[in-house]
Amino acid sequence: MMSILNNLFYFIVALSILVAVHEWGHYFVAKLCKVKILRFSIGFGKPLYKRTTSTGMEFVIAAIPLGGYVRMLDGRVDDISETEKAQAFNHKPISQRFAIVAAGPLVNIVFAVLVLMSVGMIGQQTIKPVIGELIPDSVAAGSGLASGDQIIAVGDRQTFNWRDVGIEIATFSGEDFLPLKVLDKNMREQPVVIALNGWKIDSDSSSLFSSLGFTPYRPAATSTIAFVADDSPASRAGMAINDEILRIDGTSFENWSQIVDFIEQRPLQKVDIEVSREGQRLELAVTTGQHPEKPDAGYLGVIPFQAPWPSEYIENIKLGFVDAFVYGLSETARLVSVTVEMLGKLITGDISVKNLSGPISIAQGAGTSASAGLVTFLTFLALISVNLGIINLLPLPILDGGHLMYFTVEWLTGKPVSEAVQDIGFRVGGALLFVVMATAIFNDILRNI
Repeated sequence: MMSILNNLFYFIVALSILVAVHEWGHYFVAKLCKVKILRFSIGFGKPLYKRTTSTGMEFVIAAIPLGGYVRMLDGRVDDISETEKAQAFNHKPISQRFAIVAAGPLVNIVFAVLVLMSVGMIGQQTIKPVIGELIPDSVAAGSGLASGDQIIAVGDRQTFNWRDVGIEIATFSGEDFLPLKVLDKNMREQPVVIALNGWKIDSDSSSLFSSLGFTPYRPAATSTIAFVADDSPASRAGMAINDEILRIDGTSFENWSQIVDFIEQRPLQKVDIEVSREGQRLELAVTTGQHPEKPDAGYLGVIPFQAPWPSEYIENIKLGFVDAFVYGLSETARLVSVTVEMLGKLITGDISVKNLSGPISIAQGAGTSASAGLVTFLTFLALISVNLGIINLLPLPILDGGHLMYFTVEWLTGKPVSEAVQDIGFRVGGALLFVVMATAIFNDILRNI
């Protein structure tokens, strides 16, 4: 329950920030063009907070945090006098109207640059993308990729961490081959080409990397307990954090995976677990439970500490102002490029619609990234901001891109698109957007049942 509330809280925080940034873009350029602003709303529905500014504009925070809007004076919906025409949106030159509408998505992209620039200046600790294990009979098996290899490039793009690797690999969905460059254990650069054999990004896979056939390196788990779940077999038996498991039913173990295998083979059975606690040896009688995801497997309800990361796998990066700006600019440009590529692959079918994510997945991403720290949350915020900007530029009449499409037609023909045609466009665009959102929410539900 607390996890759900945590995710919901950070989802609202993230979305409110991005909506405010987006609508501020429209507002700022509209003010520059001397358009009268009637209302600036973050959210829809019943106002939770409302204030009228000195210019007569209503600033509103509303109950449903799934968007926002800037309400401008417009002769098509407002009764305006001759003196007010100069302040009405629809009476502004087409160049100004275009700029006002385009400003929202573009400010989202500029915001991503500033956020990633801040990430560079705050500093971040990243883990080098070193291969852990290869999965037998996978597309990566037999490619020449080996445990301990560090992926230093995907295609012609350098990669410095697993986020870079994931972004670049995603762009090869639907391709025939995945070209990598790795640094092997002897510090030699080696080319590796994985024949993809029709591989596509699979939303049902536990991760992008495991769907290809390898796992990122992680330090081995120790036998010392880091977490004991409430009301679990371990907690009922009195197991505690920092207990080191020595033996189970007299059997010693070389690693944590052997402990897991031993317990999973004994569902709903009594076992004697010998632990070391503060220098003393204790023997605890534990009745195993049933694994929540595998009913035929035994379950204790504990998570172990991991061994520390090798220092050579960790890189600390902190940039000065200029380098951070270049970093923010280049990272945002790549996010824009990848987002456009992914949308294209979604349309061509190289990526399944099962990969569409809705508010539930975004909320989970917001909560997870926030719990991982400020830098991770800011990086997540930049990614969603870019996605919001690009999606809003799509030529669907209900989105900013649809308005820009109408303005382009008006500029080419010398006359505005008729209200009847616009109305049909809005209806069709709304229906398409509803289908996409319904699909994304349906995917979210399937992932969480």
